Amino acid sequence: MPLNDKNRRARAVMVLGTTSGAGKSFLATALCRWYARQGFKVAPYKAQNMSNNARVVPGLNGHMGEIGSAQYFQALAARCRPEVRMNPVLLKPEADTASQVIVLGEVDEALSRAPWRERSELLWPHARAALHELIDENEVVVIEGAGSPAEINLHASDYVNMRTAREVQAACLLATDIDRGGAFAHLYGTHQLLPPEERALFRGYVLNRFRGDARLLAPGPEMLQQLTGVPTMAVLPMWRHHGLPEEDGVFDEQVTGQGLRIAIVAYPRLSNLDEFQPLRQVPGVQLVWARDARTLQGADWIILPGSKAVAADLAWLREQRLDAAIAAHAAAGKPLMGICGGLQMLGETLVDPHGIDGNAPGLGLLPLVTRFEREKLLRPAALSFAKTMASPWSALQGLDLEGYEIHHGRTVQHPSLGAAEEILHERDASVVGWQQANVLGLYAHGLFEQPALLKALFGFDGGGLEPVFEGLADYVDRHFAPGALMQLLEPSA
Repeated sequence: MPLNDKNRRARAVMVLGTTSGAGKSFLATALCRWYARQGFKVAPYKAQNMSNNARVVPGLNGHMGEIGSAQYFQALAARCRPEVRMNPVLLKPEADTASQVIVLGEVDEALSRAPWRERSELLWPHARAALHELIDENEVVVIEGAGSPAEINLHASDYVNMRTAREVQAACLLATDIDRGGAFAHLYGTHQLLPPEERALFRGYVLNRFRGDARLLAPGPEMLQQLTGVPTMAVLPMWRHHGLPEEDGVFDEQVTGQGLRIAIVAYPRLSNLDEFQPLRQVPGVQLVWARDARTLQGADWIILPGSKAVAADLAWLREQRLDAAIAAHAAAGKPLMGICGGLQMLGETLVDPHGIDGNAPGLGLLPLVTRFEREKLLRPAALSFAKTMASPWSALQGLDLEGYEIHHGRTVQHPSLGAAEEILHERDASVVGWQQANVLGLYAHGLFEQPALLKALFGFDGGGLEPVFEGLADYVDRHFAPGALMQLLEPSA
């Protein structure tokens, strides 16, 4: 039952990890739905995320903004409207040593140029204010940490982990990926490297991605509790096909599925790859990630996804000789799709008068020109495909779908070449999709998350995120110690 009126201030439950990739986003999403199912008003929060997977959500002053995809999905799991305070700082890597800084949904160019340690202190007030607002407006706030809280070289300037936990006295879970090995050492070492006042916030350990007989873990959990005073609250079995998009997008595991072979080109700064998660669930589809020309051989479809650095990724694509393989695929009449940055690559040229991305010749497979503007276009999209479309994309004709746009580029027909068909329009009648024979370019993200599109293209009558969220909540309900999740809402002893 929800907290009573005299205890309206939210309890904060925080998911930390011993390493990146320990399962924090997965577990936080599951907890959002679990607490929502108990009748609580729930919101997610992550002070700072670093990802090129972002979603368009309501921002400040009536504008649209962007947050990391993980917090977007967590909000949906929590049954609340995603908004920018749930991820007040988003870093979008543009190079190995540079990131675009987005504060409360909007790009901050000055902070993007600031040194990291100085920048951290400037960002914390924004993150802190958003955190307290969510705490005041909800009954449970599920907080996700970042990386490890015990990076002792960064601890003094790290506001995403224990500074956030201390700020709201969060009940902290520490998750580790036991499949990597060394789980007990990771948990013990993380605990010991933190000061006593931060260790006191740890309420339980979570052994994630366990394979085998859990009885063989004994006496490890008991010994760890004797050493640290913190119990192991859950042993979560390995679950590969839960259906939640991976936070970082690329699935570096075995090729999924069999049948129609769809190759997604995985250039270095690719973005918004979470939108392809539904393809992993479609029967008769084999999804592969292509980093070399060999992987494109035998592909039935090729998809060029979004990119945070279009000109640089286009140069990389040429260095890997993927451009020739893509051109050969197109010449063979096979389906070729570009989304956002991928659309821009398919055109004739990229023009960058403001130094946003870079000038470059395109692949020349669509008669389009893209000019990069200073202002990033962010908007949810109500979309309509043309009533008549040529094969092999004719199954899309007449579909009305929803999606989102997030790009600096503005694309138009090339004035000296034959026009491509304008096949996708936004509600304001602006053109956001073009087709020339088997080559399709779209600005809209999120279309593969639409059941109507999966039905039209693959005959797949399923999917959607609600069953995924319900499955995650059932999963933690089965594997956490009885009563443990409710106990996290009680003050520590």
